[in-house]
Amino acid sequence: MDVKIRNARFDDLNAMAALLGELFSIEEDFAVDEQRQRRGLELIVSDCYNSHCIKVAEVDGQVVGMCTIQTLISTAEGGMVGLLEDMVVTSSFRGQGIGHLLIKHIEAWAKEHKVTRLQLLADRTNFSALDFYGAMGWDPTRLICVRRTWKH
Repeated sequence: MDVKIRNARFDDLNAMAALLGELFSIEEDFAVDEQRQRRGLELIVSDCYNSHCIKVAEVDGQVVGMCTIQTLISTAEGGMVGLLEDMVVTSSFRGQGIGHLLIKHIEAWAKEHKVTRLQLLADRTNFSALDFYGAMGWDPTRLICVRRTWKH
């Protein structure tokens, strides 16, 4: 199997929205809302170089996985850190090393952009994801995520 990792393009939006639908259907804190997800994807793809990027995994012309990164300024690090989000490989392609390739490309992007730390959120009960990140050298923290949302 030949897997190509590349920056996302606008013509990938349908495939990426479908991947987010698959991801958000297993996450308790997020809801599948294709219109909202497409809007977010469009914002990232429109400037996929400076402070954020989406990497996609393509097999035989089909997008089968994706991962997003967005940068933040950390006072703890005294510089840029990256928030990794939306790491997903479609179920029929899991366990074949595609997620590993996506993470490695995101890490390379982060190093190129002088990011000193990567962080992500994962469901506490998504043990396969937690095991995956642990195997990739990611360490759990004692921090928890709290949030507040509102509609505009």
